[in-house]
Amino acid sequence: MRREQQNLFVFLYIKEVPADNNPSERAIRNVKVKQKISEQFKTITAAENFAKIRSVIDTTIKNGMNIIQALTLIAKFEYQFAD
Repeated sequence: MRREQQNLFVFLYIKEVPADNNPSERAIRNVKVKQKISEQFKTITAAENFAKIRSVIDTTIKNGMNIIQALTLIAKFEYQFAD
């Protein structure tokens, strides 16, 4: 603990760092719900595809963007540059 003490309580010194890991837990919740409903992913490829799509959706939500617009841009292979 002494070796890592500068990393233990970062949230006390930097207000942007959350004191808990709730965002991380919420990010994996969708995968766990999907596993419970369908009992499992049938193939590794299906699990990877689900993770990729879910990652795009979660990132879109975190950036305050419209999910349908983001997925449409990807489907059309269009690029949108940030301001």
